Amino acid sequence: MALDITTTTDATATCVSVAGEVDVSNASELRSALEGALAKDAPEIEVDMAQVPYIDSTGIGVLVGCAHTAKDAGKRLTIARPQRNVSRVLGLLGVSDELNVRE
Repeated sequence: MALDITTTTDATATCVSVAGEVDVSNASELRSALEGALAKDAPEIEVDMAQVPYIDSTGIGVLVGCAHTAKDAGKRLTIARPQRNVSRVLGLLGVSDELNVRE
């Protein structure tokens, strides 16, 4: 299943809006979008996950890897509005703080 990813940028943040299930079959699409967002000048990358009903370990690995890359570049990656089940998985894996999850 393909993801629908839209990226917008203003002076303070790049917003990456993701819709669809994130899994091993399409995690590379998310990685590419986040790498593009990291290349922009904005100091914050916000990943809007309100339309993501499911994410597997591959997708979470992409988010964590990009959060580390952002930190190394002096930027901040934030996960915004995750659905309840996605938020729960992030919490169970102990990565909510690392991903700056914002409900």
